[in-house]
Amino acid sequence: MLWMPLLNALDVKSCLGLLLISLLAFDFWRSKNAPNFPPGPWGFPFLGNVFFGFDCRAMDEVAAKFGNIFSLRVGYDKIVLVSGYEWVKEVLVTQGDYFLDRLISPPIKDVFKGNGISLSSGYKWRKQRHFTAFHLKAFAEGKNALETHIQQECIYLCQSFEEQQGSPFSPHDILNSATANIIGCFVLGKRFDDNFTDFQNLLFNSDTFLENIPQIQIYNAFPWLVKRFYGPHKTILANYTKLTAFIKKQIEKHKKDWDPFDYRDFIDTYIGEIDKRRKDTEAAFTVDNLACITVDLFKTGTQNTTDTLQWALLLMIKYPDVQKKVQDEIDCVIGKWHQPCLADRASMPYTDAVLHETQRVGNIFSLTAPRLTSRDYALAGYFIPKGTLVICNLSSVLKDSLQWEKPDQFYPEHFLDDQRNFKKREAFYTFSAGKRSCVGEQLARNILFLFFTSLLQKFSFSAPEGLEPRLEDQEQVKTSHKSSQMCASLR
Repeated sequence: MLWMPLLNALDVKSCLGLLLISLLAFDFWRSKNAPNFPPGPWGFPFLGNVFFGFDCRAMDEVAAKFGNIFSLRVGYDKIVLVSGYEWVKEVLVTQGDYFLDRLISPPIKDVFKGNGISLSSGYKWRKQRHFTAFHLKAFAEGKNALETHIQQECIYLCQSFEEQQGSPFSPHDILNSATANIIGCFVLGKRFDDNFTDFQNLLFNSDTFLENIPQIQIYNAFPWLVKRFYGPHKTILANYTKLTAFIKKQIEKHKKDWDPFDYRDFIDTYIGEIDKRRKDTEAAFTVDNLACITVDLFKTGTQNTTDTLQWALLLMIKYPDVQKKVQDEIDCVIGKWHQPCLADRASMPYTDAVLHETQRVGNIFSLTAPRLTSRDYALAGYFIPKGTLVICNLSSVLKDSLQWEKPDQFYPEHFLDDQRNFKKREAFYTFSAGKRSCVGEQLARNILFLFFTSLLQKFSFSAPEGLEPRLEDQEQVKTSHKSSQMCASLR
């Protein structure tokens, strides 16, 4: 054969060099962008930008160089990152129907198997979200009124703070348990007790891997390789298995004494829907989906609300003048002994503004989960092909200098008009926006208001002697709150 003499003439190093060149050429061809695709930084061969930080600070740095719309490559997946109010609104709201789908990546498939609300797509997602949103609203207005549950939990919460006797403590676990109890009332029909401790610990520790973006991206790019080794992903998958197993046990208990004429909680309501929707298999009203939605509600509702509350208390310590104004408004509208209720919020514009500004500055939900484009799309003159992943930088909206007078400062007046009345802001994207916005937004807002006003009504908050609140700087909260210490003194 003609090629045999050529092969014999090549030594091992030449063959390896030729192979490397061939692989690099293949990588260049495979990773080549479509014409007029958003620009972005160079990545490693085969890996792309897999080690990119994927936090709002890293995105701000790249956006400063490439503009508010830029791209990254993870393995051979193309990701477009969108910053700034104008373009984030375009993706989430104006043209949101083209950016609704989720990518069922290997780690998500292994954990959720396409179930739940936040990480499902299409017809199933629409039906599950609509059902859950409807019953969250019904829970707030029905005979087992949401407000009553939260007010009762406020009493337990204040008792737990009072037990600290003014000594330094971290409120994270207390706030986390109180918030989880509200979710528990909606989903399970009861507060947590000692039997639920293991469940709460699993709930708190289950996102370590899913929040570690580099590990997720490596898993996405090389699932066949990652699965062969032991690592954090194994622990997280095991934790989620235990979580769903626990929830399924609760579902089975509900089935045994289920009354079609008396729904006690969300699980009871969903069980009734399983039978009604049995023929609608695409809607996927199943026990597996119910278990995933329940975990979904606990994870997103508990963690984000807990973080916001702790940020709010830390900011009150950092800005004692703001704390004093909130307490003066509470004393004027509610008094020192009457329990706060949701109707009070309309008469408390400053407190409402402080809570909204806390969420803006706290920047809890800084990035949207990746969206998958359902069609070719032109965004700001760039071409984004169908099937491209898109991530929106919500932090950039909350700090957009065109939308906020003092974007880098804690400034409650952002939400007050000239007459000191509460003012809504269109760029307030702390719960995301559009059809994929947080399904539990109203529940979270109610918990935040009642917990915060109850605590500020009864306590004054200060830093332990010799310590300052763990804030990133004078204006913006960026810290690990679990270890933050504070003192709560009875007023």
